[in-house]
Amino acid sequence: MFRRIRINWLPGLLLGLAASGAWAQATPPASPVVTTLQQAFNAAWARQPEAQSFDMRRTAAQARRESADNWSAEPLALEVSGKTDQIHRNDGSREYEIGLAAPLWLPGERASTAALADAEVRTSTSRTLAAQLRTAAAVRAAYWDWQRARIDVLVARERLASARELTSDVSKRVRAGDLARADQHQADGALATAEAALAEASGALAGAEQQLRALIGMAPALAGEGLAVAEAEPVPATPSAPEVGHPAVAELRDRAELAQRSMNLAGIQGRANPELRLATTRERGASGESWQQTVTIGVRIPFGSDTRNRARVASASAEAIEAETQLRLERERLTAEVDTARVRVESARTLVASAERRAQLARESRGFFQKAFRLGETDLPTRLRIELEAAEAERQVARTRIELAAAVSALRQAMGLLPE
Repeated sequence: MFRRIRINWLPGLLLGLAASGAWAQATPPASPVVTTLQQAFNAAWARQPEAQSFDMRRTAAQARRESADNWSAEPLALEVSGKTDQIHRNDGSREYEIGLAAPLWLPGERASTAALADAEVRTSTSRTLAAQLRTAAAVRAAYWDWQRARIDVLVARERLASARELTSDVSKRVRAGDLARADQHQADGALATAEAALAEASGALAGAEQQLRALIGMAPALAGEGLAVAEAEPVPATPSAPEVGHPAVAELRDRAELAQRSMNLAGIQGRANPELRLATTRERGASGESWQQTVTIGVRIPFGSDTRNRARVASASAEAIEAETQLRLERERLTAEVDTARVRVESARTLVASAERRAQLARESRGFFQKAFRLGETDLPTRLRIELEAAEAERQVARTRIELAAAVSALRQAMGLLPE
């Protein structure tokens, strides 16, 4: 005879395992969320090849700088040789030699090599900062395009909700005999227009989101469901000169210096490095003779050739001329770009104030005409026009706020500042 056994400890065990985190691996980790411009930039920069190779480039430049501190131009060379007459005479003549060859620095070569290595270290840093700024430009453009598309979707949703409310009100009044059938058609047409506008805005938002996602590697998240605009970057202070400290200027300046250092070094290295040779020789003339040991000290000085490094000097000179010319043009471009960006910021501020005033008046007018329409004091076409104007005013104030934030980002970009 079997008895039924009740296992009362199993539910408690399961609850204990869940509380202790034993099943934590079954829960997928939360994906990172990108909502701010700075978060988008950080995510995009982490994916760039310049960010991943920066440490290795800097290590290589520092290694070249350390090699310039060595007392020899190249690593020491070991020389070992032996001489014997065993093959043809075999009188016991033997000679063994072992020595070291040390390449020596040419006059001025060591100092020029150290200066070139220092320039390479600075260039690797400025090149990375310039790459960061280029990444920031792409992220800023994609981010604010995404914010514009997001605002258009939210405004289209509000317009659709208002159109549905109006259509419902018109339907009730048509059934009551207060409005004609033609008014119902007008309300339905306004609803269809609002639905099409939302569909178009949603498609634009999907495209803008994909462009931003291609940069940051993840889908951006909406900061909120309201019409609040994403927080703008702080407005930068006016510097003494727009190009001071700009990463693009610093990169070109370091490139010009690097090319100049390379040209100087190539001019010095017109011939191969001389070598200092130190060797010891142990020898005997024939079997039975005593071994003799001698020490040899010698210097090997190769002849120079003007054509040997002519290509290197010409190439380095061309790089220097190109970098210096680009540096001058970049400074002029940045000065004009900063001035244009400042004017754009001031214009955007004026547009925001005007759009906010218009939106306030449109909201008040919509309230007046909504009440008048319910009381039968105004017709449907006027109500539809007021609703359209109010929706456009809300859209304009949201867009102008985004344009102001985008203008501030453009000013910071022109001044060489990263997103904050």
